[in-house]
Amino acid sequence: MVPTINLSRPIIEALYSEALVLADDVRAVFALGTKEPVSGENAMIRLALSTEGLKTTTRMMHLLAWLLNQRAFFSGEMTENQVRNHGALPPDRASDPLQLEMLEAETRALIAETEALHRRIARLDRAWRQQYEMGSPVRAFHDRIGRELGQAEQRMELRQSGPSQR
Repeated sequence: MVPTINLSRPIIEALYSEALVLADDVRAVFALGTKEPVSGENAMIRLALSTEGLKTTTRMMHLLAWLLNQRAFFSGEMTENQVRNHGALPPDRASDPLQLEMLEAETRALIAETEALHRRIARLDRAWRQQYEMGSPVRAFHDRIGRELGQAEQRMELRQSGPSQR
C-alpha cells in the first residue's frame, strides 16, 4: 500500500462517514453495559465488557476528533499549522486478549473493526506528518535531479571550454 501524503476532503469525508456509523454501533453495543446487572451475571464478563467498552469508545472519540480537525482544516476553520501542532491522533490502547475471550463474537468483531480503522487513520496521520519532517519524496527526488543536472552542466561547460582555458 502506497502511503497517502496529501489528504483530501473526499478521503476525510468518507472516513468521517465510516467512523460515524461505527461509533453508533459502538454506542449501541456498549450502552447495554450501563444497565443494572442481571442476577447471576458473571462479574468478570461485566468487567471485561466495561473495560473494553471504555477503550473502544475512547478510540472512537479520538478518531472522530482527528477527523473533525481535518474537516475544520478543509473548511478553513483551522490552519495547517494548527492541525499539525494540535491535531495528532493519540496512540491506540490495544484490547486485552483475555478480556476479549469473554465477550460475544459480534462484540469482538466490532472492537476489531474500530482497531482496524484506528490503524488506517494512524497511517494517514503519520504519512501526512512525515511530509513536514522530511519533505515529500517526490520533492526530494526532484531536488536531487536538479542538483545532478546542474553538476552535469558544469562538467559540460568545462569540457567545452577546452584544455587551454582551464
